[in-house]
Amino acid sequence: MGNNAHTYNPFVSVDCVVFGFDGERLKILLIERTIDEQNFSDKKLPGSIIFDEEDLNEAATRILNELTGLKNIYLSQFHSFGNPNRTKNLRDRNWLERLTKMKIGRVVTVGYVALIKISRKIIFQSENTAANWYDINSLKFFELAFDHNEIADFALEHIRNKVKLEPSMLFELLPQKFTMTQLRNLYDTIMGVTSDVRNFKKKMLQMEGLEQLDEVQKDVPYRAPRLYRFDKRMHRKNK
Repeated sequence: MGNNAHTYNPFVSVDCVVFGFDGERLKILLIERTIDEQNFSDKKLPGSIIFDEEDLNEAATRILNELTGLKNIYLSQFHSFGNPNRTKNLRDRNWLERLTKMKIGRVVTVGYVALIKISRKIIFQSENTAANWYDINSLKFFELAFDHNEIADFALEHIRNKVKLEPSMLFELLPQKFTMTQLRNLYDTIMGVTSDVRNFKKKMLQMEGLEQLDEVQKDVPYRAPRLYRFDKRMHRKNK
């Protein structure tokens, strides 16, 4: 990962918890890691040791671009993880040392949350690895590399707290035009609640920037619901 002209910093890494929404379920992007020498495969969050000359935000942006091909992603730093045991697993440390060609000891990682419209095409090119979306509820069945289960759980709680204060961030996960049901499904999934349909719609329509369109959803086998869109500029203007 990265250009050979750069020098890795072996003490600090960035890990990105990338969330997407398919209209019904909240998803998380995981890297499928294959370690041929040990005939072993597992999953991890997108992340990497940082370069010496880049700051943390630059590193997170670079890593996501390298791993997904995407730019202009909602990205927010949410927590640092510095348990001395997080790189004690020999398999994880050996993998990281082969990747960076450096001796790895204790690594502090800085967590970032990224929100991606799942319709955007993920371009992933790397040997012995692949990137796939997984239902957020499937995380409990995976033993991710390093302490990535803890980081992913922390990120979801961070998103819940952010949505309470800034519900407009939900629209980072929705397509440009969406139904009120899709918006409610996303909100309920993140918050772990079941909203009342009528009250939810009334509450959302009070938000500056959310507008109802004179269009309905196409190609559905039931009564086509009304479409909505969110104008981020209008929302910011009226805050």
